[in-house]
Amino acid sequence: EVQLVESGGGSVQSGGSLSLSCEASFSGVYYVSNCMAWFRQAPGKKREGVASIHSGGFRKYADSVKGRFTISRDTAKVTLRMNNLEPEDTAMYYCALRFGTCLDMASQYNYWGQGTQVTVSS
Repeated sequence: EVQLVESGGGSVQSGGSLSLSCEASFSGVYYVSNCMAWFRQAPGKKREGVASIHSGGFRKYADSVKGRFTISRDTAKVTLRMNNLEPEDTAMYYCALRFGTCLDMASQYNYWGQGTQVTVSS
């Protein structure tokens, strides 16, 4: 069984920073190839990928967050550092995990955290 526990989030003004963390627990977390990713969903919009990081270290970012967000990983814990936040970043952020390579679509991830709200005011 895979469990993802998220922390962080909150409210900040435009230009501010926040960090999100997600800790995964499952048998084999230290040696099974896997991808941990952050998705976000704003009201009335589809869930979209923000950033992902493979257990081997490969990172990928959505164009909208490149240069502002940084994803890092320490085996089972992933951190998303968000700088220069904009009102358009306001959304519920979800941590997700899949075994194997990193893919782009939410439907390709099997395991999800409970979500954490990020609100950016102008």
